[in-house]
Amino acid sequence: MTTVEKVGKTVDEAIEAALTELGVSRDQIEYTVLEEPTKGLFGLLGGKPAKVLVTLIEAPVMRSQLPKSDPVVVATEFIQNVLEAMRMEVKIEKMTGLENVTLNLRGDDLGILIGKHGQTLDAMQYLTNLAAHRDSEDRMRIIIDVEDYRKRRAETLERLARRLADKVKTRGEKVILEPMSPHERKIIHMTLQDDYRVTTYSEGEEPFRKVVIALKK
Repeated sequence: MTTVEKVGKTVDEAIEAALTELGVSRDQIEYTVLEEPTKGLFGLLGGKPAKVLVTLIEAPVMRSQLPKSDPVVVATEFIQNVLEAMRMEVKIEKMTGLENVTLNLRGDDLGILIGKHGQTLDAMQYLTNLAAHRDSEDRMRIIIDVEDYRKRRAETLERLARRLADKVKTRGEKVILEPMSPHERKIIHMTLQDDYRVTTYSEGEEPFRKVVIALKK
């Protein structure tokens, strides 16, 4: 907050002196009269000038005027800070796609960052995206991976989906898979979407929602 204190023969004269120093117009300031001018004896001796305190009104900073941060840079720094706190030495590889950026972490003993079926990894990815997009209008999705775990997990789920679909077609009974994240359920659905003999759907509530593979009626 910028303030100046000025004096003058009149209040207006003191305000004008402040405007000149600040280099602004009257609609850009607020002022408080600290002392009203007084006349001395017989209008000559002992008089006091007017004294005012002038405050410059700070214009609000519009969101569009704020510097835009690069979400990928912010995401990388966020992950580095987390890993440093965990005393882990990890190399971060960046792979850019059309709609997302993958930050693949490489190093020794990184299983703790994955968790059961990638639950810890999903949580880290969620928090990283929150941090990365907090001050950015760029909505590019940031995917966090560890030693290509997501690719290997997707291949495992695709094989599982095909194997269970064959089981359903052989026995004629539906199969209910274990609870999975939305991303993993989508892999099952996508893998079997062109199989004309089986259908897939999800049932249950998060985080226990499961995929069901059944014969088409």
